Amino acid sequence: MTTAAPPRIGIVVTDVYADDDPDHDTPILVDALRGAGADAEAVVWHDADVDLAAFDLLVLRSPWDYPERTDEFHAWLGRAEAATRVVNDPATMRWNLDKHYLAELESAGIRIVPTDYATTQDAAARAISRHERVVVKPAVSAGARDTGLFDADDPAALALAARIVDSGGVAMVQPEIAELSAGHEKALYAIDGAFTHAIAKGALLAHGGGFRGGVYIENPDPVTASAVERAFASDVLRAVREVTGGDMPLYARVDTIDSAVHGLCLLEVELAEPALNLHVAPEATDAVVRGILAAAATAPARATAARPR
Repeated sequence: MTTAAPPRIGIVVTDVYADDDPDHDTPILVDALRGAGADAEAVVWHDADVDLAAFDLLVLRSPWDYPERTDEFHAWLGRAEAATRVVNDPATMRWNLDKHYLAELESAGIRIVPTDYATTQDAAARAISRHERVVVKPAVSAGARDTGLFDADDPAALALAARIVDSGGVAMVQPEIAELSAGHEKALYAIDGAFTHAIAKGALLAHGGGFRGGVYIENPDPVTASAVERAFASDVLRAVREVTGGDMPLYARVDTIDSAVHGLCLLEVELAEPALNLHVAPEATDAVVRGILAAAATAPARATAARPR
C-alpha cells in the first residue's frame, strides 16, 4: 500500500524587503505547515527558475514589490493560475489590486470613506478643494506608497495628485478622518470567512506629506473587535463575493475606522498580500494552516513527474 505524498505548497514572497518592513509571517507559516505534514517552502514570485506546476497550491503572502512591476506581476498571475491552484483566487486579486473596488463595495451597501477618483490635475484640484484636509494616494499601490496627508491649500497635495495622474495613474482624494490620523484604524482578519484576530497599526502619515518618523513602519498591536465590527467585516466579505461572483477568500484583512462624522467605514479590504501579523497573533496560525491545507486538498491533482526540484 502506497502512502500519498504530502501536499506541496508554495508560499509566494519576494526576494528583498525593507529593513523596517520585514516579512514576519512566512517563516512562521512555513514551519507550521511543515509541522502539519505539508511540503512547504517560500517561492519568490519573479524567479523564472521556479516550476509553478510542481506545486499543489500557491499561496500569495508577501510579493510586496508588485506595485513597481505591475505588468510583470499580472503576467505571473496568469502563468501561475494556468499551472496550479492559486489563493486567493487570481480574478478576485486582480479586482482587489485597483482601489476602484471601493466604489463597487459602496454600491453593494458598504460604507466607505468618501472618495473622489481623479484622472486629471483639474479633477484632482476640484476634489481637493472640497475639503479642509485631504489624503491623496494612487488607486493602485501598497504599503502607503505615494500617499500623503495635507491641508487642502498645501501645494504639495496637488503636486502629489499631479505626479500620480501624469504617470498614468488615478489619484484618490479623501477627506482626513480625525480618528485615522489619531491612530485608531483597526484591521480585522478573517480566514475562510471566520474572524481570527484584530490588529491596530497606529498612525502612519505625517501631516504635510510622508510618514511619521520619515519611514513606513507598522507597529502591530493586537486589539479586541466588537460584535458590531465583526459583523461589519462579515458584511464586507459578503459584498466582495456579491460583486466578484467568487468564492469566499481564504484570507482577508478588513481595515476599518469608526468615524464620528461618517460612522464605521471601510478603509480597505486586502485580499492579495496582507501581512497577517502572526508574530503578534500566533493564535491565528492554526486557522491559517487549516485553511491552506483544505485548499490544497481540493486542488487538482498534479502529475508526479512535476515533483522533482
